[in-house]
Amino acid sequence: MERRSDGFSRNDLERLSRRTIMSVVVPCYNEEATLVGCIESLLRIQDAMLNLEIIIVDDASTDNSFALARSLESKYSEICVLAHDRNKGKGAALRTGFARAMGEIVAVQDADLEYDPLDLRRLVRPILEDKADVVIGSRFISTGEHRVLYFWHSLGNRCLTFLSNMFSDLNLTDMETCYKVFKREVIQSINIQEDRFGFEPEIVAKVAAMRVRIYEQGISYYGRTYEEGKKIGWKDGLRALYCIFHYNAPKTPLPIQIAIYCCIGGISAVFNLLVFLGLLALGIGVPVSASLAYALAAISNYLLCITFLFRHKARWSSIGEIVVYTIVVLVSGIIDVALTSALSAGMSPAWAKMSASVVVLVINFYGRKRFVFPDKSAGEWKPQSKGHTKPTV
Repeated sequence: MERRSDGFSRNDLERLSRRTIMSVVVPCYNEEATLVGCIESLLRIQDAMLNLEIIIVDDASTDNSFALARSLESKYSEICVLAHDRNKGKGAALRTGFARAMGEIVAVQDADLEYDPLDLRRLVRPILEDKADVVIGSRFISTGEHRVLYFWHSLGNRCLTFLSNMFSDLNLTDMETCYKVFKREVIQSINIQEDRFGFEPEIVAKVAAMRVRIYEQGISYYGRTYEEGKKIGWKDGLRALYCIFHYNAPKTPLPIQIAIYCCIGGISAVFNLLVFLGLLALGIGVPVSASLAYALAAISNYLLCITFLFRHKARWSSIGEIVVYTIVVLVSGIIDVALTSALSAGMSPAWAKMSASVVVLVINFYGRKRFVFPDKSAGEWKPQSKGHTKPTV
């Protein structure tokens, strides 16, 4: 093959002209001790095929981090510095950085250097080879170096990953890892809501719901102690539990959705029963008591449904959703009152009401799932064809 005087062939020049840009978002809060080393380590992973855009998002640091970030920005053309006017949390910093990212691939790198930037070269490979849309690093399947630290943290991470997998129907080994690499169109299509460390379970839930191609690779880990600046705490663990439930519930496998609705329906049914018995004790007749109790229980059921289970945007407008919900409630209410009245002739009012509530619970779940809250967002994201234009330098 003919080569130029500078040693490069025509194919070499064409390959160099198509260097892939990877945007690396670096959330930073009071990391003056490690920020410069982190960025310089990142810059060293560039080569003839991979170019970086490094987006440092300073989350209102109170130390010298922001000044160091600005100094790095003036020194290296690859760096862009964004800043929050007040501390908002890691998730908020990532949301800011992702919105600014221009590269074909987007990655996360913590500024504390608990993770080795060299691992990003391996993590990005399945995306470059068009095998994956998202690649997640794992501290638990790696043969790389690991600092030995907290047993209970490790156990907590594994438990949270297990729960996340159960709800998302994935088989990850490390849901809470920092290292997550995305095709840009994937991450920018997601509305990130969590401001702190709840980002991790939230993003896993949302990419799982998108049914994109997810790979996992082992990474090294150089964890810090709290004395060295580690920031995550037990409150973040509780928030992670909430996020696993909150963001996965609308997309969980049907058996789990039914179990969740049984909890919601069970709470509403108990409320229904207590109101019904209370009204009976006031001397109000069975049909009226059953009707009023059912109406109040339906309101509580709706609020619980939109808070926990069917919380994503539904097919209908807000008014349309309420109208359809009201129709389902009325149909279920007629069945509830009719069953309660009929069964009261042969058993106690309490048993009649409980029996009717079980039947109506099943009807309600089907009505809400099928008619009131059919999720219109499922399957909206489609990968671009292999021939799409890449950002180049």
